[in-house]
Amino acid sequence: MLTLALVKSQDTEETITYTQCTDGYEWDPVRQQCKDIDECDIVQDACKGGMKCVNHYGGYLCLPKTAQIIVNNEQPQQETPAAEGVGAAANAAATSSTGTGGVAATGIAASGVVPGGGVVASAAVEVQTGRNNFVTRRNPADPQRIPANPSHRIQCATGYEQSEHNVCQDIDECTAGTHNCRADQVCINLRGSFACQCPPGYQKRGEQCVDVDECTIPPYCHQRCVNTPGSFYCQCNPGFQLAANNYTCVDINECDASNQCAQQCYNILGSFICQCNQGYELSSDRLNCEDIDECRTSSYLCQYQCVNEPGKFSCMCPQGYQVVRGRTCQDINECETTNECREDEMCWNYHGGFRCYPRNPCQDPYVLTSENRCVCPVSYAMCRELPQSIVYKYMSIRSDRSVPSDIFQIQATTIYANTINTFRIKSGNENGEFYLRQTSPVSAMLVLVKSLSGPREYIVDLEMLTVNSIGTFRTSSVLRLTIIVGPFSF
Repeated sequence: MLTLALVKSQDTEETITYTQCTDGYEWDPVRQQCKDIDECDIVQDACKGGMKCVNHYGGYLCLPKTAQIIVNNEQPQQETPAAEGVGAAANAAATSSTGTGGVAATGIAASGVVPGGGVVASAAVEVQTGRNNFVTRRNPADPQRIPANPSHRIQCATGYEQSEHNVCQDIDECTAGTHNCRADQVCINLRGSFACQCPPGYQKRGEQCVDVDECTIPPYCHQRCVNTPGSFYCQCNPGFQLAANNYTCVDINECDASNQCAQQCYNILGSFICQCNQGYELSSDRLNCEDIDECRTSSYLCQYQCVNEPGKFSCMCPQGYQVVRGRTCQDINECETTNECREDEMCWNYHGGFRCYPRNPCQDPYVLTSENRCVCPVSYAMCRELPQSIVYKYMSIRSDRSVPSDIFQIQATTIYANTINTFRIKSGNENGEFYLRQTSPVSAMLVLVKSLSGPREYIVDLEMLTVNSIGTFRTSSVLRLTIIVGPFSF
């Protein structure tokens, strides 16, 4: 068992006006005196090898963890002059054994740095078989006291040296260059000693300091970590940037920062995509937009002609037509919009244009009896060999009309009793494009049997012959049909 006597600072014998304290003490501005420093509290790892630290006046002791400490409040019977301190943090060990005879164990001397008043206190520890044995530490002189005899040389512990005030002060081996730290180590000054440490970012491996790879100890960086000698830094994947904490990666809104899209930009996590307006498509670089030639993609977009434009297309129609619903062509009735016919002419509109025909088409010996109807008077001898009447009609058909196709119906306007009517194409069908089919005793249908291409005009005379049942009466009428074939199929 190890016993320590609790001792008090000696009373000062004279008024002290100094504020500088010896090592192990610091100035208390409230009490206006020096007070002891608790090295066990402020010195990291003060004791090595599993020893425990015990604070003492002006220093501290390193004792085994199993040692028992008994505090003796009595004033020690004797004081020994100080001069034999050993080190800044002396280690003490004591073992004891109970027995009935002889010395069971001997103690190793324990001492602490107690530089107060220019002296170092030391204590001898002996563990014997007798009772009430305890370790007595000499109470150090008042740390505020200045030696009465400055010329008196004092003996300082290892790591300390005598100052100009004749007190022991710590030697800064790091500043003096008396340390033995390696070039890759950092010297740390301690009270009475020094320590060699590796700089931040390094760890000691054997006698060398090796770099600590912080990137192998997650989670340092949010995305990517780059190790450097003694340190590291974080990087972000493309599309991200480091936040202010230099650790977290935040998305870059490329659409706001540096919009590379030619038309539309959409930000996504870590990237962006470009899109094009209607009528355009992305080019191979996925940034620019190229016009889509809609006219090349299909031949059915427009009824007549497709015109490609930037981002769109438009349809055009030939002269005489207008665009309706954006794509189809419709004939313009010029007779209603731009009638250029004379007063004695009538305007006839056909697909893609118009023509002017005389309001009186009758030729001698025929006379006009009603609109477009010419009659040959029976009083004229020449009329006996001519058709009794000629009716002028006009019609328009589209080019390339499908065949066979009924295109015009002829019908008798006057019906006589006991008569027979027959119908025929009198002229204008030299190439056999038409066929006249009788549909009733008084009517017939003109049929287109060959496809016609325009623009072209056909004049076809359709004749109706009327005879009585006994053959005593015979007459004929002609319908002169002008057929205009338009230039297009619409």
